[in-house]
Amino acid sequence: MNKIKDIKLFLFDMDGTLYLGDRLYDFTIELLDTIKKTGGRYMFMTNNSSRSVADYIKKLDRLGIKSDYEDFITSSQATGYYLNKHYKGKTLYVCGTESLKEELRRGGFEITEDLDKVDLIVMGFDTELTFKKLHDVSYLLLTRKDIPYIATNPDYVCPTEFGSVPDCGSVCDMLYNVSGRRPIFIGKPSKLMPELAMEKAGYTREQTAVIGDRIYTDIKSGLNAGVATILVMSGETTYEILEASEDKPDYVMGSAKELLEILKN
Repeated sequence: MNKIKDIKLFLFDMDGTLYLGDRLYDFTIELLDTIKKTGGRYMFMTNNSSRSVADYIKKLDRLGIKSDYEDFITSSQATGYYLNKHYKGKTLYVCGTESLKEELRRGGFEITEDLDKVDLIVMGFDTELTFKKLHDVSYLLLTRKDIPYIATNPDYVCPTEFGSVPDCGSVCDMLYNVSGRRPIFIGKPSKLMPELAMEKAGYTREQTAVIGDRIYTDIKSGLNAGVATILVMSGETTYEILEASEDKPDYVMGSAKELLEILKN
């Protein structure tokens, strides 16, 4: 088990870990400042593909956190990396937000709604979802059985102040009921995002930890990448879920405030 005192790169999930919806946890800014003061580096690692990195920078700024593009590793970025590696130059149909489309265009991809020109389907957490998009994806999946089908993340729900709303995985399940097909999921729990973060930041597995509130995405991605894992109970996971899970984190904390206390001491 990697010791917290040896960790230099902290990969934070955001919603449910550092804030909830638009409410910043009261310890977050001090925690991030303490990591910097003690010689560490943090990055924000999120499966939420409804926002571009530019949007996240604006949101964090509203919450009082200064950040730039290099502070993020998102499922949108990881999807762009995967597509460029395996499907470079292909034309995409994107069932996702305008922010996700912007991120993929930034990666060099053409996006179209002309179904005759589509090479590949990309699903995201779509807070702008319409029935037309569901109709178009269903048509493509049913009429073109071999079309590549990619999704940014497998999360079933996205946490909010009042509970949860359906996320990308739930919509993909709905489309499975229509087509019998499931996508290739790119974001957490894949090891790709932690590995990309370590590559960008220049740290080893022994120096890296993933901190998040979900076992099946955050913790599993850390386990798959061979880094330390810290589960916080301030978001989706309950102690009943933790007890039932086969995947166990290295550390369990009520919230990331406990990590702050450890770093301060």
